[in-house]
Amino acid sequence: MAAELVTARLSSGQDHTSSDKTLDAGKSSVELTILMPCLNEAETIEVCVRKALGFFKRTGISGEVLIADNGSTDGSQGMAEAEGARVVAVPERGYGAALIGGIRAAHGRFVIMGDADDSYDFENLDTMVERLRDGADLVMGNRFLGGIEEGAMPFLHRYLGNPVLSFLGKLFFKIPVSDFHCGLRGFNRETMLSLGLQSPGMEFASEMVVKSALHERRIEEVPTTLRPDGRSRPPHLKTWRDGWRHLRFLLLHSPEWLFLYPGLLMIGLGVAGTSMLALGAVQVTPHIQLDIHTLVAACFSFLIGTQLVMFSALARRYAMMEGVLPPAGSMKKFLLGMTLEPILQGALVLFIAGCVGTVVALGHWASVGFGPIVYNGVVRILVISLTAVTASIQIAASGFLASVFTLRR
Repeated sequence: MAAELVTARLSSGQDHTSSDKTLDAGKSSVELTILMPCLNEAETIEVCVRKALGFFKRTGISGEVLIADNGSTDGSQGMAEAEGARVVAVPERGYGAALIGGIRAAHGRFVIMGDADDSYDFENLDTMVERLRDGADLVMGNRFLGGIEEGAMPFLHRYLGNPVLSFLGKLFFKIPVSDFHCGLRGFNRETMLSLGLQSPGMEFASEMVVKSALHERRIEEVPTTLRPDGRSRPPHLKTWRDGWRHLRFLLLHSPEWLFLYPGLLMIGLGVAGTSMLALGAVQVTPHIQLDIHTLVAACFSFLIGTQLVMFSALARRYAMMEGVLPPAGSMKKFLLGMTLEPILQGALVLFIAGCVGTVVALGHWASVGFGPIVYNGVVRILVISLTAVTASIQIAASGFLASVFTLRR
């Protein structure tokens, strides 16, 4: 029905007002769109469409099957239309680009997406629809709960990729799902459009879940089965390339885990080491002594940690200002209050302290005619003082960079 309405609108150029009303009425009558991205799926597209339409017939749900074609050259479009699906062309290449185009073109209040390779069970979507009707914004399928048939998932995906990325998703974003990259998932169309999804590649699967979690949308999970796909060619997914793209997306959207927590750890180690060795060597065991070289390493740890913490603040501030990430809760006031003057004041105090220590060390060196320094206490003072000077310059530079972010505003 929806396909006929669209065709009627395109073929009639006389009464646009009437056809627009008809189209809107057609859209409002569609509860569910089953969306499949497609790139040369001639071997399986027909059976997928038949199964999806069979689900509508069995349940009586008002729905449509929508194929987001990404430039197929094997006749997939015509085969899908012949089976009763609606096809929209998405010129921008990529898994994510196809799905974004499909979501925008969908008529249904809810959308269930799945690959057109006959690996997902389009005939049994009842539980997913129930969760959507109950108010869930995103319902993920879980293949590990529903069953993975032999040969349906590569070894690395099953025992490395999915478990690791799902663990990181839970850790970074508190996402309550255990199958982070299941391709069968349903969602409220308007809610998903409001998130501004834009990843064109395979990492779109991560973006959908991560942004739903960041914006505190309701995410649920239901069991689903996975069968070996019906294609004779290799899948579009590339294990290491696409795995890295997913991991990169998770890291870039979590400045805390990418910068802040490692930075705080390194600052802690640096402060502990410096405090312990500032006054002299420490004998750990009869054979292990920590001395000036360990002090230097501790100072380097402090400097690296300081830089990482500043990177975290800058990244989060930029992401908040550009709308990439939502406000950071209790840190919002601090991050948005990072004006140049207070940062420079703090950096100046640290800089002066470092300069005083450096002058003291130089005075001791001058007292021996700028010859060899035999008193390692002078070296300790110099190392710690230069660390303070360097850290102050890092902080001041970060302050100026934070201000550069606000120039356009």
